[in-house]
Amino acid sequence: MPRRTSLGDAHCAIAQALDVVGDWWTLLIVRDSARGVRRFDDLQRELGLSRKVLAERLRLLVDADVLARVPYQERPPRHEYRLTARGKALLPVLIALQDWGDTWVLGEGEMTATAPAKVSAEARRVHELIGTRVPELRLPRDEGEPADPVADAPFTVLYCFPGAYARKDAYPPDWSAIPGAPGCTLESCTYRDRLAEFTAAGAAVRGVSTQRPDEQRAFAEKEGLRFPLLSDAELTLAATLRLPTFRAAGVSRLKRLTLIVDAQRVVRDVQYPVTDVTTSVEEALRTVSRLRGEED
Repeated sequence: MPRRTSLGDAHCAIAQALDVVGDWWTLLIVRDSARGVRRFDDLQRELGLSRKVLAERLRLLVDADVLARVPYQERPPRHEYRLTARGKALLPVLIALQDWGDTWVLGEGEMTATAPAKVSAEARRVHELIGTRVPELRLPRDEGEPADPVADAPFTVLYCFPGAYARKDAYPPDWSAIPGAPGCTLESCTYRDRLAEFTAAGAAVRGVSTQRPDEQRAFAEKEGLRFPLLSDAELTLAATLRLPTFRAAGVSRLKRLTLIVDAQRVVRDVQYPVTDVTTSVEEALRTVSRLRGEED
């Protein structure tokens, strides 16, 4: 593909970046690669574009070191396309575009930590996760080595929250005025208090936010949490599952939602929007108990 920037754009990082990813299909290929769609035929089926156009875009992304062409079969030779470190660095760009679209195209232009309505396009996108698999990945945890968000248990309750801090003065300005943002401490502490019931039902609990691990660790220690908090500060999980986000104090934050994932990494249930955190925890416990009963 020919370069589009002019000589006057030689020192403009925006123009130079758009030379690589400024095409409609190119960013969608990056989006689907992050979701685990990595093989040529699968990408073509997902995107619905011609083989010629897809081959051209893949070549461009490989040449730009955004994707790596990795063999997965020797006879006949077959390759798949995986995001490189440079490619993964584009995930916040995808999340920013998604957030802008959710807010200004699909929504009403207001900052919110929850869905604008239960029947919104954003809510439908989240509920369409039911039946899909959570790709294998590892996220930094509040203490210790990075961990898989899907636990080694029959079920994992993965609740995503905007942010919770050990100190009140650590919250972003006007946090309580953002619809859906308050309640993270109550949510985590409710899971803490009912953890034994989830364990008895065959479910592990994991909390996820985009906070730094040290912030999560301070909060977990203060509240005596007995389950891991995972940091999606690099937006890996958010981009992989296209989870809804909003920005506050210059940071992309996960909107409040809950996923119930089985041992095969399949999303079995979704709660979104979550408007009452204690009711949400109760509903998650009922859902896990029902799913466990169906398997017995």
